[in-house]
Amino acid sequence: MDDDGYGIRPGQTAIDRLLEDCRTLSPAGIERVAAGWDHRRDPRQFGEAERAALHALEAENRGPEWDELRNFILGLTERGQPLVAWQAEHGDTGHKAEEALLAATLALVAGQGLDARHRAILVRPMAEALPWLLPATTAPA
Repeated sequence: MDDDGYGIRPGQTAIDRLLEDCRTLSPAGIERVAAGWDHRRDPRQFGEAERAALHALEAENRGPEWDELRNFILGLTERGQPLVAWQAEHGDTGHKAEEALLAATLALVAGQGLDARHRAILVRPMAEALPWLLPATTAPA
């Protein structure tokens, strides 16, 4: 927890923190994430990192956990009654931000089974709005 009271609370997981933060993103925050998707995502490296994360989940038989969490996130961003800010950014911007949120969540679910390089690739677009996702040494420029 930092001096402003922002940070992970005792007992809170990184996934819980990410979901809480995505609920409080403003439309401007969602636009920042979408811009991160456009500027911080190398499709070739991203595909490799995504495959590595999915492989890590499959190796630990955690695929169903990821499927459940992915569906929950889609409920927050587009299905049923999405969060107001995500409704406001529906369309291309919202879809890019949603992809970034899913990628960051995938990296967090894969946890220690995913190496630091692949984790950084997956969280970098979302870290445009939530810099805590990246270690200080790999923070976006």
